[in-house]
Amino acid sequence: MSILNTGTKLGVLVIIFLVLALLGYALFGDRETVKTSPLVGKDAPEFTLKLFDGRRVSLSEMKGKTVLLNFWASWCMPCRQEAPALEQSWLKYKDKNVVFIGVNVWDENTSASTYIEKFGGGYPQGIDPEEEIQVDYGIGGVPETYFIGPSGVITDKYNGPLTEEIIDYYVNRAAGPEKDSPSAN
Repeated sequence: MSILNTGTKLGVLVIIFLVLALLGYALFGDRETVKTSPLVGKDAPEFTLKLFDGRRVSLSEMKGKTVLLNFWASWCMPCRQEAPALEQSWLKYKDKNVVFIGVNVWDENTSASTYIEKFGGGYPQGIDPEEEIQVDYGIGGVPETYFIGPSGVITDKYNGPLTEEIIDYYVNRAAGPEKDSPSAN
């Protein structure tokens, strides 16, 4: 004799399925969102990045400009997805008081250079071999992007691949209501 009838068994299975679905969403879903960072609203940590072409760039040199600081790796598929949007947006903003900086993490120079050749990257990009910059910015994965206003304060952090629309939104938020903001040009 069966203790549970068919309807009860089906109900239990539905509940188990719903619990597993919620657990799966919590672990793997909605990754392309803005995540809070304790750095948002604070001065961006200073850094000097050695670029792939041998030059060096420091964040302090960017004071007065809006900065998009993107952390990426050559093996990262979402980084490959966002590469065309970054390149197109950089071309759009490069003459509008906006600076893009790419920081390659957890990678080798040759792999990173090949990635740049294949996917573009006319804006300044370099590697963080000592992992100092990524530690200062609390990078936990790639791609992660910080938006820094002209005063040097971090306005937003975005996890996941960027699109041109997302870049426009956050660059304009970081630029603020200043007369030289990208939306005013």
